[in-house]
Amino acid sequence: MIIIDYSDKRPIYEQIAGRFQALIVSGVMEADEKLPSVRSLAVELSINPNTIQRAYMELEKDGFIYTVKGRGNFVKKDDELMRRQKEKLLTGLEEQVGVCLRQGIDKKEILGCVEKAAGEVLA
Repeated sequence: MIIIDYSDKRPIYEQIAGRFQALIVSGVMEADEKLPSVRSLAVELSINPNTIQRAYMELEKDGFIYTVKGRGNFVKKDDELMRRQKEKLLTGLEEQVGVCLRQGIDKKEILGCVEKAAGEVLA
């Protein structure tokens, strides 16, 4: 479910938080679903528990999860947050398409890239 890419320039906690955000926004993780414990995920990924804790703190700060003292972390149901997150991602995509067009990449190539990416993700 969570994979660390050591060639990614982002810190590990950002990668973890980003992956959980994607799982939540896409509906793979449902409202009130319990996230893995900090300790178990740290062992599974062979990383420091503080890194997991920081990722969870970011997710909570951004409104994706909530914490129940002594019970763990759970996915928060917030349709408005999900709508804003999808809108943010689509806006980023629109901006990137604009950059590509200004750099001389034609629409056909861009659409081919989108199709390829979608095919890889959905495969």
